[in-house]
Amino acid sequence: MTSVSLIDNSSNFPGNSRSLLKKRTLLFRYLAEINLIFGIWYLQWRITHSINFDALWISIPLLIAEIYSYFGGVMFVIGLWRPLVRQIKSLDQMTPSIPKSDWPTVDVFVTCYNEPPEIVEETAKAALAMDYPATKLRVYVLDDGNSADMRAMTERLCIADLQSPQLQQEAQRIYAEHSYLLERLKQLENLTPDTQAAEQWLQASSESEVRAGFVQSLRQFILWLPPEHYSISDRLTTERKALEEAIRKKELELVELARFRYIARPKPAGVPHHAKAGNLNYAIFSGETSGQFILTLDADHIPKPQFIKRVLPYFYTYNLFTGKYDQNQIAFVQTRQDFYNIPPGDPFGHRANLFYGPLQQGKDGMNAAFYTGTNAILRREALISVGLQYFADEFAKDEKRLNEFQLIGGVSSNSITEDMNTAMRLHGAGWKSIYHNELLAEGLAPDDLSSTLKQRLRWAQGTIQVLLRENPLTKSGLTFWQRLHYFKTMYSYFSGFATLVFIACPIIYFFTDIIPVKTYGPDFALHFFPAFIINRLTFLAATWGIPAREVWRSEQYAIALFPLLIQAVLSVFTGQKLNFQVTPKQRQSGIYLRLVWPQLVVFTLTILGMLWSLYRFAIGHLNYPEVHLLNGAWAIYNLLLLWAIIRASVWQPTKEDAGTR
Repeated sequence: MTSVSLIDNSSNFPGNSRSLLKKRTLLFRYLAEINLIFGIWYLQWRITHSINFDALWISIPLLIAEIYSYFGGVMFVIGLWRPLVRQIKSLDQMTPSIPKSDWPTVDVFVTCYNEPPEIVEETAKAALAMDYPATKLRVYVLDDGNSADMRAMTERLCIADLQSPQLQQEAQRIYAEHSYLLERLKQLENLTPDTQAAEQWLQASSESEVRAGFVQSLRQFILWLPPEHYSISDRLTTERKALEEAIRKKELELVELARFRYIARPKPAGVPHHAKAGNLNYAIFSGETSGQFILTLDADHIPKPQFIKRVLPYFYTYNLFTGKYDQNQIAFVQTRQDFYNIPPGDPFGHRANLFYGPLQQGKDGMNAAFYTGTNAILRREALISVGLQYFADEFAKDEKRLNEFQLIGGVSSNSITEDMNTAMRLHGAGWKSIYHNELLAEGLAPDDLSSTLKQRLRWAQGTIQVLLRENPLTKSGLTFWQRLHYFKTMYSYFSGFATLVFIACPIIYFFTDIIPVKTYGPDFALHFFPAFIINRLTFLAATWGIPAREVWRSEQYAIALFPLLIQAVLSVFTGQKLNFQVTPKQRQSGIYLRLVWPQLVVFTLTILGMLWSLYRFAIGHLNYPEVHLLNGAWAIYNLLLLWAIIRASVWQPTKEDAGTR
């Protein structure tokens, strides 16, 4: 999308970063205001003049569905009121520059659970190849399946990585310093007790012989000690201990050069493990990782070389008074998510350029950008501080939760959609977020309907879980706008009930002649069509820059998934146990018409109803042709929306559709 392109490797704007209002935002605001006014005008007429008291059983549900949709539209407008386009210089192009020696350490967490090792290996190789100092980058495979094959792959790749020229050069440097220190220790141990010889040895090292000034500074320190309190033997003992400590540090440095590592947490029976959230929290709190920043990647998301250098600058603010960079209150930076295996036409609606474009940009404008679980860099300090606070709160409620310390961390375990809840907790604790709209990693999208529906159901259930357990409207620490952004997302998952009403009304009319409004005459047209037209124009302005086909596919799935959304609401509100299910990374072969039987029923009834109505019109038994025409148009629109998921249920990939990078 041209409206969200970023400046990469450029210096044609002052400073290190800037934020711009997205193009055509003012046009959107004007249309949105008119849209809201016309919507109120229409609803006022609907409430006061159009209710069909002879069919309240359908008239009232339709009115409620329209009111629900209107308030959803209000929140949609507010959510897009201030969309930001971020522009930033890479870490190595900042002015003034940050010395590479001062660049922060970064841990890359590749989370996996029973994925094929070859998929994880490709992600890990790309992570290790990122353009960042090798000694400041570590990659961890967080294997929640504790797979022997995954462990073997990690060991093999770790050995191969140690053979890289950069690490070999670093190893040679450390080994040379280690050898020098060993030689000095050997000389020290061979010294005779003769005081004069020892003094000569202590003074023998010139600066040119001393690596990094270590022995020289130590010599000066020892000779500074008051002779009346320390014997030469004491000085030699101190020197020996210092050399031995330095040697141990060099040996540890050699061990620490291994930057590709495997972590499989213990999962004792009888205690909750919290799926992906528990996996991440164990890595954060177990002591096996220590990077200042954490890049989280799903097992199949392959990062681009420039990922880290493009994102880290957001975490620094230049202090004009001190002339140095200070770390700010940014807790995480989320980047775009996209996939490299989507076939032409995107039959499953995986393209999310509406969410990862205007919606996330709008959230960013109000410090409410969402963390979506992958392709993001988080500040370890922020996660730990929030994690410890929530653990303390839980422990205060129930001391038995002390046993779960490693499972209650910075990543929320309160829901099966841990990512959004984590962002909300960070925002509630006063931390800030950034949305960086640049494609810096690509992953694998589910390429069958079964896997797609499982993923969407988990998203819906998890989001509603958060609403019930940690309602943003009452959560302390959030700003008004943050509350609204989080609630808007949760609110949208109740749309399945409204959709059911909208698609049922034409069918009911075709078979019963019952209409939910008093009349479809001129008064209805005067109020409905202006509101409908301005609504579509507002949506067009909001999605400007996104290909029309992608917008239409998003709209199709927003409507066609109504049975899934209803299922999600009912399952959460009835207390059904919800399990985190990993999205399959390999196609699950088959025809999935059974998964879309509600849509098939509605589709079939709509067509039969239209045919029946046409037949009645042909034989002269249809009294109000204009009502039939309006419901016919409504029905055709519904059919077009439902067709996408019905077609997806029988879609089969061709050889050309195979995912390639």
